[in-house]
Amino acid sequence: MRNEMKSPAIGGQAASGGKLRKAFTLIELLIVIAIIGILATLIFVNVDLARKKARDAKRLADLKNLQTAVEMYNQDSSTGAFPITTGSTATSATWWGNCSVTGVTQKSTWIVGLAPTYISSLPSDPLSTNTCYRYASNGTDYKIVAVVENNLKTTDTFYHSATGLKTAVIENSNWLGY
Repeated sequence: MRNEMKSPAIGGQAASGGKLRKAFTLIELLIVIAIIGILATLIFVNVDLARKKARDAKRLADLKNLQTAVEMYNQDSSTGAFPITTGSTATSATWWGNCSVTGVTQKSTWIVGLAPTYISSLPSDPLSTNTCYRYASNGTDYKIVAVVENNLKTTDTFYHSATGLKTAVIENSNWLGY
């Protein structure tokens, strides 16, 4: 009787009943799972960043639309004034907004007299979680402010860094000091 030697399993092949069968080793499977996990993480981060940029783009477009509406209001006003909140200094200014954060008077028609004549409806922040658009004016000067999620470039039209927040500001002067 002749002794037959069976070769041991090499490179993911397992001997079974005289036939060689190909299979993945546990290490190969773990490496593939790790690579898929890394790719999924990268995709999630990029999608999240894209969503933030899209919300910021909407905020900046809303600010520009509000600026146009406020300027049209001013041109049509018999007094030549912007919609007036109250106060004329940074400490006494009353801010109108569509949210309830400290220092903002919440109003459903937060810039009185604009909608629907100068803008179809007053916009809301796309995130709607204690972030809002704010407006203040002494009649001669105005500011419209929004908090953004990404840092603005210093070359952006709306760039403003003095407040310490990521803010986008539309103004017709440096009224209120920022």
